[in-house]
Amino acid sequence: MQKSNFKELLAGQSPLLLPVAHDALSARLIERAGFSAAAIGGFGLVGCRLGLPDLGLASFGEVSCAVRDISSAARLPLIVDADEGYGDVKNVVRTVRTYEQMGLCAIVLEDQVSPKKCGHMAIERRVVPVIEAEQKLRAALDARVDERFAIIARTDARSIEGLESAIERGQRYVACGADALFIEAPTSIEELRKIGSSFQVPLVVNAAEGGRTPVLTPLEYSELGFSIVLYPATLLLRMVASLTNALAALREGRFDDQGRLPDFSMLTDIMGTNTWMEIDQRFGSN
Repeated sequence: MQKSNFKELLAGQSPLLLPVAHDALSARLIERAGFSAAAIGGFGLVGCRLGLPDLGLASFGEVSCAVRDISSAARLPLIVDADEGYGDVKNVVRTVRTYEQMGLCAIVLEDQVSPKKCGHMAIERRVVPVIEAEQKLRAALDARVDERFAIIARTDARSIEGLESAIERGQRYVACGADALFIEAPTSIEELRKIGSSFQVPLVVNAAEGGRTPVLTPLEYSELGFSIVLYPATLLLRMVASLTNALAALREGRFDDQGRLPDFSMLTDIMGTNTWMEIDQRFGSN
């Protein structure tokens, strides 16, 4: 059973704000904060779970296990980064079937050459021929059982072939039937405006702090034509900063002053202790 569907989410909030969860705990915190949905990104997931960079080093099995953990821990609708589908069209079909069966809301399928690389890193990336990307996209659309499970097409061509090529690819992906489009890493407000005026489908933008794309307010993105705003590094950056400062203080024999911290009961509540203890009390042998 799906927790929600893509069109309902878009109808409920404009633009749809999607903090990116990197593990089950961050997904629960996003839920407790009142967001209507969340995303799972490969950068944070692979970094937190395996301590690896987002360079296509993790297998589909490793990533899908982590996605299952996160999905099981939160009731939020989830939009998941599916990289380039983890192989050819056969792998794409398996990826779609696996994630749809998990009850996810949507996946993002990109057109990078495998192994893919993070779209905001200052490293060389390559995209597959557009015909190959279309074949993968058609396979993904055909593989889903329920059309409410959305396939979002992403192109990384902006950083490789230029903006015009990225828009042309996007138009071809929309013609294939993509439910939404994600042109990664535009570098200016002017480029964002051109993308927004070129399409009628829902558009995704990455509000990556320190990345290539201007970070704007949700209203500004909406006015430029974007329906979905991803925050891929917001939680991760702050977690790393907080832990780094706390550990530096501990090395000096003191606690880092970060203002009022959550008490231990809040931590146990986030992790569902009361729910599990209720099960123990009802059915366990006391």
